[in-house]
Amino acid sequence: MPSVLWFRRDLRRHDNPALLAALDAARADGDDTVVPLFVLDPRLWEPAGAARRAWLSRSLHALDASLGGALVVRHGDPATVVPEVAAAAGAATVHVAADFGPYGAARDRTVAEALEAAGRRLVRTGSPYAVAPGRVLKSDGTAYRVYTPFHRAWEAHGWRAPAEDPGRWPSWRRDRSGPLASEGVPAARAEVDLPPVGEAAALERWDAFRRDGLASYGGLRDRPDVAGTSGLSAHLRWGEIHPRTLLADLDDSPSHTVFRKELAWREFYADVLHREPASARTWLDPRFAAMEHDGGPDADERFAAWCQGRTGFPFVDAGMRQLLAEGWMHNRVRMVTASFLVKDLHLPWRRGARWFLTHLRDGDLASNQHGWQWVAGSGTDAAPYFRVFNPVTQGLRFDPGGEYVRRYVAELRALPGAAAHEPWKHPLLAAGYPAPVVDHAAERAEALRRYGTLPAR
Repeated sequence: MPSVLWFRRDLRRHDNPALLAALDAARADGDDTVVPLFVLDPRLWEPAGAARRAWLSRSLHALDASLGGALVVRHGDPATVVPEVAAAAGAATVHVAADFGPYGAARDRTVAEALEAAGRRLVRTGSPYAVAPGRVLKSDGTAYRVYTPFHRAWEAHGWRAPAEDPGRWPSWRRDRSGPLASEGVPAARAEVDLPPVGEAAALERWDAFRRDGLASYGGLRDRPDVAGTSGLSAHLRWGEIHPRTLLADLDDSPSHTVFRKELAWREFYADVLHREPASARTWLDPRFAAMEHDGGPDADERFAAWCQGRTGFPFVDAGMRQLLAEGWMHNRVRMVTASFLVKDLHLPWRRGARWFLTHLRDGDLASNQHGWQWVAGSGTDAAPYFRVFNPVTQGLRFDPGGEYVRRYVAELRALPGAAAHEPWKHPLLAAGYPAPVVDHAAERAEALRRYGTLPAR
């Protein structure tokens, strides 16, 4: 009797506990056959932008190749598709890595009920995280709402070593036709420039970063003008590599410690969303429901300018154009562009978060929504509203030579050095570039006024 391995955010063979559990279950029933399944869920596929669709399509092709062409891809509602595939395979168990997101957790409960009605089981083994959401607790058993104490507790809790590969891989079941035939990976035209995709690419990227970039990560991670980050965010989002794999290679040196802390942010936001699922759509701090935001045609025009990278603030515009060109944006620039939308344009964080989630190839609900809430002040930061990023000084500090701006804002490529951050001082060399849509100093004061009207904690 075979088992079914239902891939979701774990598109890899190595360091995959759910795969090992599926193999163990099949062998316990006198077989070593596993049916690898991916369900293309329209509730996830249809809202995704071109970058995420293209990445997923390529990643599924890479996974299928690593499985010898055995991946069964089905389209439809998992609550219907998964039990159908399990029945066609004659499998008693369907194996997954646990999903802790609002939709994924509800979906899995529905699938589990449908399987149980047919005498089968959904078996959860592992998760996309080093420490599963919900496990890091205060001494009184309550959850952390602030990152720093969460990080200390997360480190103290620790995590398992990477799962070892089996001595012998499963016999992947291949059916070219019949009830277990694959419906195929959908074509997804890449409208953005994507790097190599898939498990092999993720492992190669990690090896290259460990060799050439990790030692300088602590000093360069905030510099969008240089290749100072790992480039692993989309690989982690799709589970082409597990954070446990990365953590196992880290020591206690300063840059390694900084990198480990960044992985902890990802786990912290997943934990917050798991405990407060409504925070994907509304304010984690309910006081911010009373926040005053701009609306009407003028606000819509400014939002459009922000989306297209036409605000007249070069550091902001470079980030927004990078997002459209690559489906990715440097994290420092994400914070600056988000602050500009919320605190200079006075627009609700959910509007910007939705734009990011549509266009990011590494769009992750927990990290995206709570990163935006952190910037907006309604999230996990203990004293957030005083922080209003100045888009000019941020650019001068983190892109001091203007290389990042000139890379993405063609109108400013003639400006030398740091002058690219202040094009209004060189109007002849910045022909065609828009004037700033707002006065930052005035809007900062207005943002602080609005924050000051909110109810006290």
